[in-house]
Amino acid sequence: MKATSAGQPALQGLRAALAPWRARWAALPERERRLAGFAGAALLLFLTWVVAVQPALRTLASAPAQRDALEVQWQAMQKRAAEVTELRGATPMSPEQSLAALKAATDRLGAKARLSVQGDRVVLTLTNVGTSELRDWLAEARSGARARPVEATLSRAADGYSGTLIVAVGGAL
Repeated sequence: MKATSAGQPALQGLRAALAPWRARWAALPERERRLAGFAGAALLLFLTWVVAVQPALRTLASAPAQRDALEVQWQAMQKRAAEVTELRGATPMSPEQSLAALKAATDRLGAKARLSVQGDRVVLTLTNVGTSELRDWLAEARSGARARPVEATLSRAADGYSGTLIVAVGGAL
């Protein structure tokens, strides 16, 4: 007979290579063949568990926590997007108005903070300012004075933050 496709010689080579194994299988008693079949089935079941089922179950178990974390991130992004939209829609402020708002916010920090104006940038020097006070100042600078932080050199100690914070005012980058 002639080979009708290119795969026929390879198939015949495979059959020839498996022939000793088939002969050995046929020589085994029925009981040993059955035991080998059970062992093969157990191995196949184990491999199926390790490769397919267990990773899928692990993914299903961790999915709710990941979904919740992503939901929290999504809400934070939505909040920031709304804030950006609000700030973009706000009427522009003159540099003088921005400086006045920054000075008012800084006055609330008392002796812990000092402002110095350098062109379109304002340098805030902090000495032991608490976390909530700094957060409130930044929020007021952002919304009330339309100022954006451009550089921060802060160190944290037990008493609070110390260092400098540079903000841009008047539409400056």
